[in-house]
Amino acid sequence: MKITLKRLDDMYHMRAVNEEGSAVETDASPTIGGGNKGMRPMQLLLVSAGSCSSIDIISILKKQKQDLRDIQIEINGEREKNSTPSLFTDINLHFTLYGNLDPEKAKRAVDLSMTKYCSAVKTLEKTASVTYSFEILP
Repeated sequence: MKITLKRLDDMYHMRAVNEEGSAVETDASPTIGGGNKGMRPMQLLLVSAGSCSSIDIISILKKQKQDLRDIQIEINGEREKNSTPSLFTDINLHFTLYGNLDPEKAKRAVDLSMTKYCSAVKTLEKTASVTYSFEILP
């Protein structure tokens, strides 16, 4: 796995590109001179947890032949106060699953992702308490 970062301005705005050419932009907070032109690095850690777990959940529900029409994830993270580095202490992911889904199969898919398969969540669990919940909507 290889990522290349390139600076886009004279401050903190950068573009990260993977080997396949997909890109994401990052930046810092205006309080330290950033321009809010991209996601901050710690936000990307939360994005990683949400996108990694959603890939698992979608895959598991497809294998179970469930009618998942959409998925949304709200992620909240709390970081250490007055600390450098300021690590995450608590992270909560709430999954909203849309479709005609068997609640037990949906629960199993979410549980498997969060407790067994999602590498991003497993990495974050080393320093933070990671909790999760889900709901099913039509």
